[in-house]
Amino acid sequence: MINKPRPQQARNAIMMFVGMMLVALNLRPALTSVGPILKTIGDSLPLSSVGQGVLTTLPVLLLGLAAPIAPRAARKLGMERSVLLVLITLGLAIVARPYLGVSGLFLGTAVAGGCIGIISVLLPGIVKRDFPESASLMTGIYTATLCAGAAIAAGSTEPLRMFFDGNWQPALAIWAIPAVIAALVWWSQLGGKYVPTELPAAEKSLFKDKLAWQIALFMGLQSSLAYTVFGWLPTILQDRGVEPVQAGLALSVSIMVQVPAAIAAPWIASKMRDQRCMIMLVMLATAMGLGGSIYAPIESAWLWVAVLGLGQGGSFSIALTLLAVRARDAQTAARLSGMAQSLGYTMAAIGPLLMGILHEQFDSWNVAGGVLGLIALGALIAGLGAGRQRYVLDQ
Repeated sequence: MINKPRPQQARNAIMMFVGMMLVALNLRPALTSVGPILKTIGDSLPLSSVGQGVLTTLPVLLLGLAAPIAPRAARKLGMERSVLLVLITLGLAIVARPYLGVSGLFLGTAVAGGCIGIISVLLPGIVKRDFPESASLMTGIYTATLCAGAAIAAGSTEPLRMFFDGNWQPALAIWAIPAVIAALVWWSQLGGKYVPTELPAAEKSLFKDKLAWQIALFMGLQSSLAYTVFGWLPTILQDRGVEPVQAGLALSVSIMVQVPAAIAAPWIASKMRDQRCMIMLVMLATAMGLGGSIYAPIESAWLWVAVLGLGQGGSFSIALTLLAVRARDAQTAARLSGMAQSLGYTMAAIGPLLMGILHEQFDSWNVAGGVLGLIALGALIAGLGAGRQRYVLDQ
């Protein structure tokens, strides 16, 4: 009789793992499906370069602005039910936004970004709570799954548009299907029986903690680079002479390369004294990949998008890992996740918009490339502070 709960506990852990991976699979397609057909959308509506920049910036801004909703939702509904409700909303936003005109496209994209922001805050707390002994590995796997979803959407959206006789609307709306599947699986593990424990109200403010600010800055600056790549890399390559399908495929390849990097970087860093050395490596790779994609001969573009993927997969995975390993308990991890992602993603929204403005102003990517280099340098400086082996809220 004593041993009977163990199989049930194992089953619950497996179902939670599967559910988390399916949820993670949906945290980027709403964003990365736009980039490969951005020029088509701009010509169809029409939208200027600045308007296209706003479209790529809006969901990132909402990632940050919606993040503070997550702790409040978790206290009222529990983390699991909050994820379920937001997943359903995400699916509705994705399927509706292509068919509601310009305003509907922007509104649906904003809602999708907000949904992703809320879920992104909740998942690190669930990882810390349910997998406390393997938080780094679980974060790496979850990040790799997230990258896989991003890559599939980036590489498939333009071919899907061609399959739908050149119509971009169904090519965007189809990404609601994975959200529906994830919601069904997530709902099935709740079973209508389990009521999540409410998170207690926080006592100490993370906004007075230097380490928490360093983590938030690292999250924001590396995310600014990531979302600039999601939104603009296909356009950059097209402007340099690459065919649209190949440009979308290049973004997909870059994101797919992120998958092994996302798993390996936190695991290797966990064997080191702290994460600083790994942060230096991944930010160097990111800077080299960006520079090569913009300035190197176009014949070498595939090499540089792969290097870029290695850097960005590692930097994002490390950023998420810091949310778990710099907190002593699940509650603090959830609070740190909320702060870092709220500030970080709000800051990250500047990147894609700034690229659109600079491209409109100079009709070239040369100046934009220099700005991206400065952002990478800022991320490195913040990361070296965040990578030290310390805990937030410790005196």
